[in-house]
Amino acid sequence: MIKTFYHKEEQIALVIKNNYHNEGIKFFTEDDSAQQIAYMSHPKDTIIKAHVHNRVKRTVYDTQEVLIIKKGKLRLDLYFQDKEYIESTILEAGDIVFLPHGGHGLKCLEDVSMIEVKQGPYLGVNDKVRFPEISDDKVVINE
Repeated sequence: MIKTFYHKEEQIALVIKNNYHNEGIKFFTEDDSAQQIAYMSHPKDTIIKAHVHNRVKRTVYDTQEVLIIKKGKLRLDLYFQDKEYIESTILEAGDIVFLPHGGHGLKCLEDVSMIEVKQGPYLGVNDKVRFPEISDDKVVINE
């Protein structure tokens, strides 16, 4: 299953649930996205030709993240760019979330192990703005 969250026409999050399956190659991002996310399913003996990627200078304005949940369960809180809360969703082991725009916060509901992928280089204190998270009593879960 795929869950997509938008504000106006801007994608805030794309959740690829652990039970998602599709034959072949399915890209979830547009060609002009700074981060490219695809699901690939190939039968045994498929050959993906060896290749290298060309060295190309790219200009990136937004830090986009991908989280891969390896273990546990957490709540993902989504925010507009102006820090206004939108809604929340639950992520579990095997789920993947793409966070191209807006803001987000996480609350671990169980012990969690995850992998984060994002563009670099990391800019330290200039990389992000932290702000107070939504209180538990105001959370709206979108299943």
